[in-house]
Amino acid sequence: MQVKQPLRSSPAPFRVAAAQIRPKKADYPANLERVTEVLAQASALDPPADVVVFPETAVTGYFLEGGVGEAAVPAEQLHADLVRGFVAAGIERPMDVVVGFYEAAAGHLYNSAMYCELSPGNSRIAHVHRKFFLPTYGVFDEGRFVRRGRTFGAFPTRFGKAAVLICEDVWHSISTTIVALRGAQLVYLVTASPGRGFSGEVIGNLAKYRQLVVSAAEEHSVFVFNASLVGFEGGKGLIGGSMIVNPLGQVIAEAPTTEEALLVADCDPSDIETARLNSPLLADLRSALGDVVAEMDTLVEDAADAS
Repeated sequence: MQVKQPLRSSPAPFRVAAAQIRPKKADYPANLERVTEVLAQASALDPPADVVVFPETAVTGYFLEGGVGEAAVPAEQLHADLVRGFVAAGIERPMDVVVGFYEAAAGHLYNSAMYCELSPGNSRIAHVHRKFFLPTYGVFDEGRFVRRGRTFGAFPTRFGKAAVLICEDVWHSISTTIVALRGAQLVYLVTASPGRGFSGEVIGNLAKYRQLVVSAAEEHSVFVFNASLVGFEGGKGLIGGSMIVNPLGQVIAEAPTTEEALLVADCDPSDIETARLNSPLLADLRSALGDVVAEMDTLVEDAADAS
């Protein structure tokens, strides 16, 4: 007798909220309270949000420079503080949260983002990503104040396999390529971007971000959920413009610039399989991966010889 194998099913549709907020510089308690308020707001939606994404350095602000050491906290402390706020707010439904922060770990400082699962009974840290590419040009000098991360990871969630990237990471297409090859279907991108290029109808770097995010989603047939800071820090205006892009590269939700907003979108993981069937670029890459890796090894050898 032939036994039929069950059809592979995608996770159920889910709702994501990207919180575009204006933090108070270096005020961890006040910003943590603001995060809790947004979680309560997201839980009161109809239907409630399943995942809430906060921007890069959401609990401290971005331009701290030499103040990073005083503002940084271990991931475990941030998680415990989020749990306390979640419980105090009386949120009864499980909720996944992505939040950017300056991390203190093993005597080092990082620009990090944590994915954690919150619930009244059982909460956990699912993943911490440390920013891999640190910008050191223009108004940026991150490499002076934090150490860069060394890995890109993908991890399971109840909505599908996920990855987290931070700002400059997405400017390098290799970042999204790596996490997609590791199996990520959902990419959470947290950013803090000061406005640059005001000669056109759209702020220059916001237009570039849109291009990068759309290209990443379309090439690898992944959802990209972007949350960005707004407000002024040290005379620099953070532009916002958070967006949610589906696996076809379509922007399905977009926040305004320069003001706080809670961007909400309903997402169906089955769209990923549909997009990959229509445009199997990731499958093509997997089939050629051995040769791609061999080419990369050659580049590493060439760089070593050049130095």
